[in-house]
Amino acid sequence: MHATPAAPYVHDQVDKVVASAAEAVADVPDGATLLLGGFGVIQGWAASCILALAARAPRALTVVANTPGVGPLSPQVLAERGLVRKLVASFAVYPTQPAPMGDGIKAGRIALELVPQGTLVERVRAGGAGLAAVYTPTGVGTDAARGKEVREIDGRRFVLERAIRGDVAIVRAHRADRHGNLTYRGGSRNFNPTFATAARTTIAEVDEIVEPGGLDPETIVTPGIFVDRVVRTEHPLAPATLLALSRRFGKQWDLEARERAVGPRGIPPDLMARKVARLLRRGEYVNLGTGLPTLVSDHLEAEQAITLHSENGMLGFGPLAGEAATDIHRYNASGQLVTGLPGESFTDSAEAFAMARSGRVTTIVLGGFQVSARGDLANWRVPSTGVGGIGGAMDLAAGAGRVVVMMFHLTRDGRAKLVPACTYPLTAERCVTTVVTDLCVVDVDADGFVLRELAPGVGVDDVRAVTEAPLRVASDVREMEL
Repeated sequence: MHATPAAPYVHDQVDKVVASAAEAVADVPDGATLLLGGFGVIQGWAASCILALAARAPRALTVVANTPGVGPLSPQVLAERGLVRKLVASFAVYPTQPAPMGDGIKAGRIALELVPQGTLVERVRAGGAGLAAVYTPTGVGTDAARGKEVREIDGRRFVLERAIRGDVAIVRAHRADRHGNLTYRGGSRNFNPTFATAARTTIAEVDEIVEPGGLDPETIVTPGIFVDRVVRTEHPLAPATLLALSRRFGKQWDLEARERAVGPRGIPPDLMARKVARLLRRGEYVNLGTGLPTLVSDHLEAEQAITLHSENGMLGFGPLAGEAATDIHRYNASGQLVTGLPGESFTDSAEAFAMARSGRVTTIVLGGFQVSARGDLANWRVPSTGVGGIGGAMDLAAGAGRVVVMMFHLTRDGRAKLVPACTYPLTAERCVTTVVTDLCVVDVDADGFVLRELAPGVGVDDVRAVTEAPLRVASDVREMEL
């Protein structure tokens, strides 16, 4: 006698799809803490949910985000409506882009907690993992550690950072099924997968919703256990619009040699980038910071076998994409669209910073406002302006990698940037090994600055005249090899 086969087991999960963004955010209360995923330049915002939230107008919100972003579809709209009580972010006030969040901060209407980018995502990751806090080397000796416990572990100092959890997380993904499983595209993972784990209610805004089974399980990044509601976006942006945003807000600055009343004229930024590229060792993993360092990607040779790393979770990308760019999900830390290369991979920002802090990223190229004779770096705030954003530089500089600073030798008004001691807030202590400027290449050793190379047409006396700190000259000082 044969038994009748049992019917296949089907898990009857709740359908998490809601009809509209307004329905998705309908119960967000006054005073809620919002975790808003996204990197902040051209892609990653859950714009439909943010606009619906602005229309519903819950008050006294705490917004946790990498940055409040720019443009009419960013979290700036919440500040514009007067709904934000506090911002917890890596960037807040932009030097050349006035915005409602920055105006509210300057006026005292919005409280601000600036957090290093990697620390921010790690604090949220800890909150989602049920941990109370983490110890990180990021920020030791800087304003970011002020008032916090600092503990020495195995001979190194670490800062205690408390976990962050939210009432509501609003994230942006590419596709979802009705069970809430999410997939992402390219660098647009960034903060989204981590933020999805760390709130009482998680809302995912997506481009496409499929039936259960419509996603390859091996492509799912955020499992549905973390997601409570799914809504299809009501504000899809055309690639042409996003390309325009990238060109406007992610554009490179200071691309021309500066005209100054004092000091010699140095080489232009493209040659500075070429010099930095020549300093990289074959086979290295290299992070390029925002601003001038992003130009280095255009000056790498294939035989160098350099793998580029970005904080938004891209590994193995190529040169800047230029006017012909079409892939809006592949962008660097400055929001500039870049090309892809064979062998590239994508992660979220938590993994990206883990690569840097653990020393797997072997060289970090950062911009700078000041570098001291002992190798301290200041690159996030100019005190006289009150403007600054910590970004990812503190986490990158706190890793075990070599730090190369790429910057102009003088400020626009002719003040020295190589100084005996930094007068600006520090990014990291004793981290810089080499500085490439428009005038020279300088190494930092235990005794201070050592002049190694000179830009064409620039002499030793020229550099000494515009360097505030003592400068030793290497016995084999030579013209820059470009």
